[in-house]
Amino acid sequence: MKSLFLLPLFFLLPSCSDSFAPVSKSGGGYLSAFRSQAAGPQAQPMAHERGYWDGDSVAGPASIRIVRSEQKAYFYKGSQLVGMSPISTGKSTHTTPAGAFKITQKSPNHKSSLYGVIRDTATGQVVNADADTRKHRAKAGQVFENAPMPYFMRFNGAIGMHVGHLPGYAASHGCVRLPKKMAQTFFENVKIGTPVIVQ
Repeated sequence: MKSLFLLPLFFLLPSCSDSFAPVSKSGGGYLSAFRSQAAGPQAQPMAHERGYWDGDSVAGPASIRIVRSEQKAYFYKGSQLVGMSPISTGKSTHTTPAGAFKITQKSPNHKSSLYGVIRDTATGQVVNADADTRKHRAKAGQVFENAPMPYFMRFNGAIGMHVGHLPGYAASHGCVRLPKKMAQTFFENVKIGTPVIVQ
């Protein structure tokens, strides 16, 4: 009963950046991650970069260990390691704090309440690829598009795990980005209350 009253509060919390890539004049921003996914096999990372999963037939309570120094997330069922994913955690100006947390929200089609892009409605051109709702406003003839954060798993205030761009180093605004397949797998195997340890 208590969780029903708390749920609306989560929607008021600001969300970290999803999958912002370095800003480019062509308007990359968070959209670059989704372009690369649609670009075909040549754009797909090697198998070890995508991570692995071997937990479908394993029983036991789920838990996740995020190791920032390795930029990897480890998924356990009971004491058995059943999966690993490469990740991108918060950069130095927006760190992913260490600590012991629990999954408090799951949202398959989540969008950031803070970050996104500002697009010209007439041309479709991105005029700000790293827009922050606290600093930037869409002008007349523009629209603010909130950054998509698919398979969002909130575990620390505004911070969660979700699909995002992985440049090979810590680059997010605090969230933990995963490749799409691994984010979906983690999402399907966690529940509200699943422990998340960030080291």
